[in-house]
Amino acid sequence: QVQLVESGGGLVQPGGSLRLSCAASGSRFSLAMGWYRRAPGKEREKVAVINNLHTTTYADSVKGRFTISRENAKNTVYLQMNSLKSEDTAIYYCNVFSGGTYYWGQGTQVTVSS
Repeated sequence: QVQLVESGGGLVQPGGSLRLSCAASGSRFSLAMGWYRRAPGKEREKVAVINNLHTTTYADSVKGRFTISRENAKNTVYLQMNSLKSEDTAIYYCNVFSGGTYYWGQGTQVTVSS
């Protein structure tokens, strides 16, 4: 059973930065790792995904501001978020594809407000 532990959310002013982390335990290898978010009153959307070859994809709304990375040795994925905007306010969820199954983290709140 894979468990995901997220950290790094919080309150930040517009223009600020945050770094989210997600560590996957119970699995040695994750084919793909990514971040999704759900803003109030909106559907969940994909933010960024990185595969085992470190190929990345981003939502258009975060391109140039967010960077996803991973450490395979630690089975951990990161999301560096810069130039944050109020519309980035959401619960951010880690997602991992391992052993043919998708796993979800519990979510971490990111609030961008002055």
